[in-house]
Amino acid sequence: MRRSAGLLLYRRTDAGLEVLLGHMGGPFHARREQGAWTVPKGEYEEDEPAWEAARREFREELGLAPPEGAAVPLGEVRQSGGKLVTVWAVEADLDPAAVVPGTFRMEWPPRSGRVQEFPELDRVAWLSLDAAREVIVTAQTAFLDRLAEHSG
Repeated sequence: MRRSAGLLLYRRTDAGLEVLLGHMGGPFHARREQGAWTVPKGEYEEDEPAWEAARREFREELGLAPPEGAAVPLGEVRQSGGKLVTVWAVEADLDPAAVVPGTFRMEWPPRSGRVQEFPELDRVAWLSLDAAREVIVTAQTAFLDRLAEHSG
């Protein structure tokens, strides 16, 4: 089974809670908004603790040190492709302009023999919970709901 772990940053504003999400990079998501935003996360092997994987993946995906501070476990969800995703929420603030995304390589266009490099996340933004619900990977809305319950 494929497993993924990540950190959902949140901050309190006058308008309410905001969460930091990333828009998935690469050609498959380039023209999509709905379902193309995600908690910064990545895959890990069973012998690596999920918490350590979440912090490592935050650094790899965003190019920034993971924030220190109390982490709220938001549990796990199974995405439509079968991947099990575990997330923690951490209250922190960061400037999306400071993000230096990691990259991945893939053959593009398909069967062209050309390998291109794409950012893991092509943009990162603070979104209200309502705006986040509109664009996040469907299964990950559970994390937004759990964060809202915790912060309520």
